[in-house]
Amino acid sequence: MSITAETIESVPASVDSSARKALLGSAVGYAMDGFDLLILGFMLRTIAGDLKLSPAQSASLVTATLIGAVLGGIGFGMLSDRLGRVRVLTWSIVLFAVFTGLCAFAQGYLDLLIFRGIAGIGLGGEFGIGMALVAEAWPASKRARASSYVGLGWQAGVLAAALVTPLLLPLIGWRGMFALGVFPAIAAYVIRASLHEPDVFVARSKDHPRESALHLLVKDGETAKLSLGMVILCSVQNFGYYGVMIWLPNYLSARFGFALTQSSLWTCVTIAGMALGILLFGHIADRVGRRPAFLGYMSGAAIMVLVYSRLTDPIELLVAGAVMGFFVNGMLGGYGALISELFPTAARATAQNVLFNIGRGVGGFGPVVIGAIASAASFETAIALLAVLYGLDIVAMWFLIPERRGAELA
Repeated sequence: MSITAETIESVPASVDSSARKALLGSAVGYAMDGFDLLILGFMLRTIAGDLKLSPAQSASLVTATLIGAVLGGIGFGMLSDRLGRVRVLTWSIVLFAVFTGLCAFAQGYLDLLIFRGIAGIGLGGEFGIGMALVAEAWPASKRARASSYVGLGWQAGVLAAALVTPLLLPLIGWRGMFALGVFPAIAAYVIRASLHEPDVFVARSKDHPRESALHLLVKDGETAKLSLGMVILCSVQNFGYYGVMIWLPNYLSARFGFALTQSSLWTCVTIAGMALGILLFGHIADRVGRRPAFLGYMSGAAIMVLVYSRLTDPIELLVAGAVMGFFVNGMLGGYGALISELFPTAARATAQNVLFNIGRGVGGFGPVVIGAIASAASFETAIALLAVLYGLDIVAMWFLIPERRGAELA
């Protein structure tokens, strides 16, 4: 029997092997992204010393990567909605892998900045296409937890970076660390070679709307309101995450004199809290709804960044870091499901990529802003100001984003 839109209106609650493969491939690819970005945070001081970079130039390497991700998110998202999730996903992986590897051969600030920016373009396709792929392959009743599992892939990559970097950086240097970024991409490419397009995409792809996928994100007032709300949510999410994670090792080193291995321990504990937060978020969102889950985590994030900013004891910072990570990044597990339910199949990957990567672009200024405030006042002041952003997050969620838990994908 041929696949039509009518035959897939009701997706069975069971999870088949294709759905599991889609989840595995997306999670591995996202782990690759997390690994790359955190090793950059750990290596900023070493790179700056070797290439004689200023603090602003060092921070701009992260910003260039995330700005590139915005461009890649738009381009690869639109291509994915036209040509297919799996095919375009592999293109983004190859681009990311090649230019991450080229970073190992950079001779100065300018060429390293260019390589990071182009690698970011490839990175921009990863999150959105992978999330759309998983959302379309998994049943509605388990969609949020599936998105959370993809988010855990990022945390696995970040955790690997926190554990591996202190061991390998003294041995192979920052150039060797960038060279490692090629190998996870190869693994992800092999896994995704066995994937197939979700039935819901195959059915809808036969009847493409005349408007571009980008236009479908602002086609009317109601849709534009959804897009605005998601841009605010994604911007705060990424600003807080990158602002904290990029500067946390440097802060711990400067304030407490921690060596790289000690900073890595504190970062690992924070990451463990994030991973637990992501895992539980998906189950909570599937049971009680997207809005209650997001509002609860946003409130927790606002409270915990204030608490964290007032602590001075290393052990207290260790414990509070895990709790702060639980709320600050636990919401990452919900964006894939939330965006998938708000936008149609013809624009789903574009929505995932564009809206989240605009947030990543804004978040790219997090390290610069946090660094500037930390220099002018203190790191504690910079972290405390994040509470204001989470207040904005709550307002946007309350007034702009409706509840669509378990909705069939249109």
